[in-house]
Formats: sequence, structure tokens, C-alpha cells
Amino acid sequence: MDILKIVNECEKELKDTFSKIDELEELYSKKVLEAFQKENVSEACFASTTGYGYNDLGRDTLERVYSDIFSSEDALVRSQFISGSHALSTVLFALLRPNDLLLSISGTPYDTLHEVIGIKENPSSLKAWGVNYEEIDLVNDDFDYERIKDFITNNKVKVIEIQRSKGYSTRKSISIEKLEKVISIIKDIDKDIIIMVDNCYCEFTEKKNPIEVGCDICVGSLIKNLGGGIAPNGAYVVGSKKLIELVGERLTLPGEGREVGPTLGINKSLYQGLFMAPSVVASSLKTACLTSLVMEKLGFDVSPKYNEERPDIVQNIIFNDKDKLIKYVQGIQAGSPIDSNALPIPWDMPGYDDQVIMAAGCFTQGSSIEISCDGPIRSPYIAYQQGSLTYQYGKLALIKAIECMNR
Repeated sequence: MDILKIVNECEKELKDTFSKIDELEELYSKKVLEAFQKENVSEACFASTTGYGYNDLGRDTLERVYSDIFSSEDALVRSQFISGSHALSTVLFALLRPNDLLLSISGTPYDTLHEVIGIKENPSSLKAWGVNYEEIDLVNDDFDYERIKDFITNNKVKVIEIQRSKGYSTRKSISIEKLEKVISIIKDIDKDIIIMVDNCYCEFTEKKNPIEVGCDICVGSLIKNLGGGIAPNGAYVVGSKKLIELVGERLTLPGEGREVGPTLGINKSLYQGLFMAPSVVASSLKTACLTSLVMEKLGFDVSPKYNEERPDIVQNIIFNDKDKLIKYVQGIQAGSPIDSNALPIPWDMPGYDDQVIMAAGCFTQGSSIEISCDGPIRSPYIAYQQGSLTYQYGKLALIKAIECMNR
């Protein structure tokens, strides 16, 4: 099998698809640049603060930049968030009180939130704190609009959680168009419901963002799309000023909230990562499209197809074969710049019910925006591939993964 020939032929077929991605990159490059200019980002913003972190110019300016990009009232962008899941947990604990009701309308959330919510028993969960939880599954990769309308009409819901990306599921990720439709329906019935969107993996992939279509608070990780492969850690929360203030007080402490939080020299990386994010996300989308078309031509089921809408950067490859999944993931590791000699094997990981195999030969540990690939060891043995700092590196990793799979 001449893998390189197949890849090159697929590239030619993707010319129009890549052109649309280039348009998206230009749109967000302009938006990011204008936000930097509007907020007068200067070299002084790169200065480090320690201790309490009072009056951190760079931190406060960066949060205004995020607000501009998302068209939100306010933003919280902090390295004190360990991950996207930590940010989501912080938001939920900030907004919910005992006897409140949390409703997920995109099915069961990602594995790392199970113990946060109390789906899986944990004495520190929302459930242990007296917060009630219900969920409504998607139907044919769309919201169950009638059931949602009935539920919120007959129950007092405090927060609705929507996870846009598929996580370790077989469903499709949720587009902005579908998000806008369901938010409009919810707000028509009860405008006081807080709609929280987990936007991880979805930034800069469509022309609008969740805040622009009516969501109240939106959360994402900085070692995914908006970190541009440069941010070493952190997460962002954008939304209404009132809600962001609550989240800030939960992240630090009541009475001090967002006024504290030293940046310890990280500001330059966060700015530079955001500045590079439109280009890096575009490279990730192109790598995903190429992977989709090549693997489909090799006889595998893929989701999404190369020419389908892409609400996120994640590409599913359904192997229906445990060994092929493992070898493919090992090939992505071998095609990575860091720890390319390491051999990933399935392993028990905190927060996951199944063993997981994970390739992440990254400059930043766990950085999904760099070329990475992982999957739970359960039928139908799906690889979840995402990222690539440049398209060419993604292409090379794909070729290596296919070679390893076919050995």
C-alpha cells in the first residue's frame, strides 16, 4: 500500500474544504488582532506578579481581550484553573446551591465530570452538597426539543449544562446553529435559567460563538484551542458580569474573587497562544479533514466525514478492532516531536471508567491542540484524534500512524 500516494490524492480532493478553513482563519485572525489593538496590549502586559497578584495589568487586559473576542460582558482567564474540567467544576459550584436543579440536555457529560456532579459517588460532589441532577439525551444527534420544553415547564431548573464536543461518545458534536435554536426555546419558557456551555475543542471552528447566540456562561481550556499550543495551562470563562464575579469568588475566595491571582510570568504565553490560535485551529481542522478522508478510503468508519460541518477539532475513527486502535494511537505517539520513543498502552486513569490509551507527544503535558489521539478500551474501539500545531506536522503523524497500524 502506497500511503503517501493516497494522502497526496486526498489533499487534492480537499482543496475546496481547505479554502473554507482558510476563510475561518482569516475571520478569527482579524477578530483577535482587533481585540489586542482595542485593549492596547503592550509589553508591560507581560510583566509578572507574585503573592496576591493585585493590580496585574496583563491579567486584567487579557480578560478584556477575551470579552471582546467572545462579545461577552466579562471574562475570567486564569492559570489557577488546572484544566477545562476544573473550570467547569468551579462554575457549577459557583452557580448552584443546595436543592438547586442542574439539567444536562446533551446527555451524560464527559467522564471527568461524573464525580463532580455525583453521577459517580464522591463525598465532594454536587450531589453530596444537596444539588439535584437530571439529564436528557440527544435524539439523532440533536436536542430532544419536546422533552426539554416539557421538563423545564414542569420543573424549576437553575442551570442547564450543554457539552458541545462529543467526549468519549459516538454522537456528533453540537453546532452553533443547533445551540442557538435550543437556547431560544429555553429562554422563551424561562429566561432565568442559566445556560452554561462547555465549549472545549470548539473555539474558532464556526463563525459564531455560544455567547453570541444567547448562552449565559461559556467555558474552555487553554491547553486546547485558545492556548495555541503555547499556553502551558489554564482555562477561561466568559459570560455575564454577575456570573463571572461568582465564579471568581469560587476560584479564590469570597470578598477577594478575581482581584487576586498572581500570573507568575505566564502572561506572555497566554497572549501569544491566543494570537496564534486562529492559525493552529485551522491546522487542526485541516489535519482532521485529511485524516477523515484518508481513513475512509482505507475502509474505516469516520465521524465527521471530511466534508461535514465541524463544530470542534475532534476526529473519530471507528476501528471495531482493539488492536488496530492501539497500534494507531501508538503510531500518533511515534509521529510526535516529544517522547516519540514512548509506547502508549491502555491504562487506568483517574476520572475514567474504562482503561484509556493516550498518545500525547506534546510540549505541554495533556495538550490536546498539539497532535494527540486517545480512546477508551471499549467497543466499538474509537480513536479520538485532535489537534496539530501545523498541518504538515499533522500530515506526517497521520502517515506514521497508518504505517504502524499496518505492521
